[in-house]
Amino acid sequence: MSGFVEKPEPVSVPGLVHLHTGKVRELYRDGQGRLVMVASDRMSAFDWVLPTVIPDKGRILTQLSLWWFEQLADLVPSHVISTELPEGAPADWAGRTMVCRSLEMIPVECVARGYLTGSGLAEYRRDRTVCGLALPEGLTDGSELPAPIFTPATKAEVGEHDENVSYEEVARRHGAETAAELRRVTLDVYARGRDIARERGILLADTKFEFGRADGELVIADEVLTPDSSRFWPADQWQPGRAQPSYDKQFVRDWLTSPASGWDRAGEQPPPPLPAEVVERTRAKYVEAYERLTGTPWA
Repeated sequence: MSGFVEKPEPVSVPGLVHLHTGKVRELYRDGQGRLVMVASDRMSAFDWVLPTVIPDKGRILTQLSLWWFEQLADLVPSHVISTELPEGAPADWAGRTMVCRSLEMIPVECVARGYLTGSGLAEYRRDRTVCGLALPEGLTDGSELPAPIFTPATKAEVGEHDENVSYEEVARRHGAETAAELRRVTLDVYARGRDIARERGILLADTKFEFGRADGELVIADEVLTPDSSRFWPADQWQPGRAQPSYDKQFVRDWLTSPASGWDRAGEQPPPPLPAEVVERTRAKYVEAYERLTGTPWA
């Protein structure tokens, strides 16, 4: 069992039609057919959307995505049209709202991995492969891969796991030309993000992107290179052979799986509220990632 502990009621705004409540975003359509994406402060972990929010998280992720879209503009266009609030929208939407082109989305999670961790590590330990790609012997948790790899996944509904698939399966479902373009652009964007992050003392272990098409052109959508969609590790603490410190929700995961939470991950009960200390330490990690990557203080 998984999903929302308490599914929120979407805000009603005149002139906007609510389309979807995601794990951390609300999606609307305006009168011109454009999409309005509003990032919330919700936090998800272990396929649950938790009952406790992380203050400023929605604004941090939105502003970081907008910064990255600018850094990537010569590689692939983004779906963002404007950050102006729709008329009648609540004031607290400011800074966490993007007005976007409506795309024909490609239902593939485009994952790039430069380091071995997560589900890729589990598969490697079993088969010496990641998404069917053979890797050399001797790699361990946190090892840098010989070269970045494209490891796509199917896109799952809220509460369900994304499922890793082979490149050949993407080509079968969506055509060889689309599969090749997704792989090329994913690895190009990963390389740009990796290089920029490394200059700022951060390792980009892996990340995922979503793409769609507008008039046939590939466009990057959703969020990009945020702590929610990427694993960022402090470079000066990188040590293969163990789990790495990270700029993400690790404090939340660690507390939920600790005796202190009293929560059984394998059971049917939803996770409990987060303690104030975990909330503050998690928020501080998001702020630190934003400031180190962009070089500007979080206001």
